[in-house]
Amino acid sequence: MKKRTTYTDEPLGEVRVIDDFLPSPEELAFHDEQVKVTIGLSKTAVDFFKQEAERHHTQYQKMIRRLLDAYVAHHQKRSAG
Repeated sequence: MKKRTTYTDEPLGEVRVIDDFLPSPEELAFHDEQVKVTIGLSKTAVDFFKQEAERHHTQYQKMIRRLLDAYVAHHQKRSAG
């Protein structure tokens, strides 16, 4: 069994304020320029992404977009190097 922590009403000692180092919500929101396209995908592929998206509590289109972005980034690095 874990040992319980007992809190007391004692002075904390020297306390110092730390500047806010966290990014703002605007910086956290990932807004990459997007272009709407219409594309035909196999039922097998769409079903796979829908199933995985449900398992990971996300959107299947977002998973497909991230996969394509990763593919592009990988091949851009290869062609640049």
